[in-house]
Amino acid sequence: MKIGILLSGCGVYDGAEIQEAVFSMLAVKEVGADYQCISIDQNQHHVINHLNGEEMNETRNMMVESARIARGDIKDINDINPSNIDALIIPGGFGSAKNFTRWAFNGPDGEILPEVKLLIVNLINAGKPIAALCVSPVVIAKALEGSEHKVNLTLGTSKDKSPYNITEFHAGLEKTGAKIKEKALKDILIDENLKIVTAPCYMMDANILDIRENIKIAVNALTKLV
Repeated sequence: MKIGILLSGCGVYDGAEIQEAVFSMLAVKEVGADYQCISIDQNQHHVINHLNGEEMNETRNMMVESARIARGDIKDINDINPSNIDALIIPGGFGSAKNFTRWAFNGPDGEILPEVKLLIVNLINAGKPIAALCVSPVVIAKALEGSEHKVNLTLGTSKDKSPYNITEFHAGLEKTGAKIKEKALKDILIDENLKIVTAPCYMMDANILDIRENIKIAVNALTKLV
């Protein structure tokens, strides 16, 4: 079994969330599967100094940055089709809302990169499962917006502590046509029909152990859907 891991860069504020990406790799290997890291040969929206949160006057390429996490073993999204992988994981990080989509700037009205939409839609049409972690359900929502598919998604719960406005995020997902269910950090949501797994991860107030366990549960569920 080979599972693709779609990376939007390297760093929570402008790319893929590194801990979520690495724990995804670890969880895949722990279930006896292999992974293939995937990215896009385009510049990310901007570069953020992760010490102070300020924007830096430079440009970085998503694939080059993602290769840091993948230790160089990474493929261009345009070279991937559903026959190459059995499932897909999309770690969180602001890159999902800044690079893969424009959600961070325009909310549910933001665009999605055509390459990302095509891969997700093709995988769903082929009956292959996808796990979207943290904020990445916005990518699934945008990919399926306007289609016949009404996907069930979660970004967490408004009942527990979060650094983000979960209610606002969920309202945005609903605007795209998705159906929402609130889930706590220790839970995941499985859309059995579309084979979509979503896990809150760092959308909630969490520590590294919480993230490790949430991703492990999500990946276990993902592999059972293959």
